[in-house]
Amino acid sequence: MYASLKSLIARSVFRSDARRLILALCLCSLLASLWAYLQGAPLPLLILLLNLVTLAMVGLHQWCSRKAIKFQPQELADRLLQVQENERHRLSRELHDDIGQLLTAAKLQGEWLQRRLPQDLQNHCSVLCNTLNETLAKVRDVSAILNPRQLASLGLEASLRAHLLKTLENTQVCWSLECQQRLTGIPEEMAVAAFRITQEAVTNMLRHAQAHNLLVRLQRLPEGLSLVICDDGLGFSPATDPGREGQRGMAGMTERADQLGGTLTVSSQPGKGTRINALFPWAPRALKRASPPKVLE
Repeated sequence: MYASLKSLIARSVFRSDARRLILALCLCSLLASLWAYLQGAPLPLLILLLNLVTLAMVGLHQWCSRKAIKFQPQELADRLLQVQENERHRLSRELHDDIGQLLTAAKLQGEWLQRRLPQDLQNHCSVLCNTLNETLAKVRDVSAILNPRQLASLGLEASLRAHLLKTLENTQVCWSLECQQRLTGIPEEMAVAAFRITQEAVTNMLRHAQAHNLLVRLQRLPEGLSLVICDDGLGFSPATDPGREGQRGMAGMTERADQLGGTLTVSSQPGKGTRINALFPWAPRALKRASPPKVLE
């Protein structure tokens, strides 16, 4: 994050210096042309060259500005997602290491007090210890949601299964996770995107859909990794531009798919549930390996 900020500052300084140089050239060219006009003499070759250099610099600056503006939205979207992921990891570490350690210390102190307090205070101390245990468990759950460490060790399928078990264990939702092929060798950024999109979809379902059944399907296709999420909830009317219409969760899912060059479509109607289809394309080398072999004639 600091490196990106440093790079942005460096580019801003460079553009500012370029503007100063162009302004200085324009002033010099104007003063030189004015001097030649007042002298009543034709423009010397040096002044003509100065005018040409000034025009070339202005044109180059305008072209660079248009190019920077053209690529700025995608660059900002990629940077925003990267910053969000880094911030999630930082918050997860602080919750697990700092707050988790403090709560563990408080829990040990409570247990120490419980062994030494008189009988009439035992119940109060027991309630305190139980509250600390529940709080510590919640902190660990939030830390795991912010930074799913099991993705690297367990893989995408096991991580999604563990997340669904934990998130839906106290609900009435019947869920199923289908993986028709082994998901080994999935690139990390693709696994993170699939995990986050499923995470957001399940959260939206619990908040708004009142669904009874959920299906999550992952499948290796020749063109990429396919993710399908279906529920039988209340449904809704998908926005054409989710970001502008306040559907931030849907906008975030779309941005994650776009960042990897993929696609995400949402099919839903009020009262008819919701279906999310995402496709993350393989990298060129992986796509070549996944393509069916050509038949020799």
